[in-house]
Amino acid sequence: MQRRRRLTVSRPELLVGGSDEAFRLCVHGMLAFGARLEAVREGFARILGLTGIQYTTLISVHHLESHGRVAINTIARHLHVSGAFVTIETGKLIRLGLLRKQIDPEDRRRVSLMVTPQGRKLLADLAPKQTQVNNVLFQWLTSPQLGAIAARIGGIVESADEALGLLDRFTSTSI
Repeated sequence: MQRRRRLTVSRPELLVGGSDEAFRLCVHGMLAFGARLEAVREGFARILGLTGIQYTTLISVHHLESHGRVAINTIARHLHVSGAFVTIETGKLIRLGLLRKQIDPEDRRRVSLMVTPQGRKLLADLAPKQTQVNNVLFQWLTSPQLGAIAARIGGIVESADEALGLLDRFTSTSI
C-alpha cells in the first residue's frame, strides 16, 4: 500500500494530477542550479582575488555605468540587497582600488560609483574565461527562454522576499 504524501503546495497551477511531485522536482532542481551558480560566481571572484559579493558588485557597477550614473541605491535595487550592505561592500572595493566614488557637483549629497582602470583591467582579463563558463552554464537556454526568465525574475525575487517574510513570522511565534 502506497502512502499519500502531504502536499507542499495547494495552488492548482502547481499541482499535476493532484500531486506536488513536479513542483518538488522543480524546487530541488532550482536549489541544485542555484548552488552551482553560486559556485561559479565564487570561482570568478577567486580568479580576481575577491569575495563573491565583491565580484558581483564590481561587475554590476561596470555594466550599469553604460546606463548612466551608478548610485548605491542603484546597485542595491539591481542586486536586491540593502543600501547599507552595498555601502559596506563598495567601501571594500574602493579600498582595493577597484571602484572610486565621485560626488555629484550639483547635489553634494549624491555619490556616483565608477570602476577604476585597475578594476576594468581585472574584468577584461576575466572576460574570456567568463564567456566560456557562461556559455556552458547556460547552453540549455534559448533566446525566447532567456527573455521569458528575464521578464519574470524581478517578480520571482519579490515572491521569494514575501515568502521569507511569511516564514520569519512563522519562526518568530511559537506553534
